[in-house]
Amino acid sequence: MTVLDNIGGEEKLRDLVETFYDLIETLPEGSNLRRLHARGHGVPHARVEQFNFLSGFMGGRHYYREKHGHMDVKLMHAHVPIRQADAENWLFCMRKALADEGHHGPHIDKLNDVFARVATILINDVPDWEDDLAVGRTTR
Repeated sequence: MTVLDNIGGEEKLRDLVETFYDLIETLPEGSNLRRLHARGHGVPHARVEQFNFLSGFMGGRHYYREKHGHMDVKLMHAHVPIRQADAENWLFCMRKALADEGHHGPHIDKLNDVFARVATILINDVPDWEDDLAVGRTTR
């Protein structure tokens, strides 16, 4: 049984992603994440790609790989300035979304541990876009 099966399949994953991004768009913890998404393709795009990625990540169909040719989360975020606080806020919102959608138990604890490891490896020292804009450079 896959993690995707454990959470109830694609429909429940879609609900989870929608709840997660609703939290990103409304909670104070999502403010910098909103800023980072706004610099890219935006939250509506992220809702689609997060579902695509998480489906394969959780053992379901690999929509993201089919579309983009890889599942390298580090490569996906290499251009994005991600700090410790951003990782913690992403995790806060994902944990809240999981709880809000009624997901709990040992399999969710393990999933949260995996999310924490992934979020930690994404922390980087890419110059912040605000810093670049302040000195007249663009990074895109």
